[in-house]
Amino acid sequence: MRARFEIQLEKLNQGVTEMGALVEEALEHAIDALVHENREVAEKNIEFDREIDQKMKEIETLCLKLLLSQQPVARDLRLISAVLKMVSDLERIGDQCADISEIVLTFPADSEKGLELKYIPLMADATRKMVTESVDAFVKKDLELAKAVCEYDDVVDDLFDSVRRNLITAIRENMENGEKIIDILMIAKYFERIGDHAVNVAKWVIFSITGERNGCGYIGHDEDMKGK
Repeated sequence: MRARFEIQLEKLNQGVTEMGALVEEALEHAIDALVHENREVAEKNIEFDREIDQKMKEIETLCLKLLLSQQPVARDLRLISAVLKMVSDLERIGDQCADISEIVLTFPADSEKGLELKYIPLMADATRKMVTESVDAFVKKDLELAKAVCEYDDVVDDLFDSVRRNLITAIRENMENGEKIIDILMIAKYFERIGDHAVNVAKWVIFSITGERNGCGYIGHDEDMKGK
């Protein structure tokens, strides 16, 4: 019985790994669509979000089966409960990648490409690093890497402040591009939220390993500006 349970736990770990890879791909697409204002990539990325949602449902179903049909010990319960929380954060990252792509589609076709993207590529790279390392921390059961993700969130927050200041200056100097500049500020906020969710994933990795809930700050789930 325990051997079968271990096989199911391994399947659960594999599912989270696969979902993490999908989310990383969605983030790459969102960054590509934004930096190059590539409408085709943006449209495909919006559709791609369905794959992430489906993977989350599969993982949640497996978690419930493990809880109902097996007799998990405390360590197993920590892992399963952590996974249920983690996939929710990963799904929200996928949503926000789709949201970024949706904003790219609203950019006027004749607008200046790359307008006021100063600091945005740096912010995108920083959030990419956080998402990748939070998933890696789960796969490798790496406590120190998970804690490093939490600490790195300050880098993303500082970059967001730099983006905000730069865009405020830009809109004062050129009101004609005001609408697009506001959209870019919204995108920067989505990147900041993605960093927050990566912290949450790292936090649940820490919990699954140590059982401690205060391993790093928990941002908490909200509607994340989705308005949906």
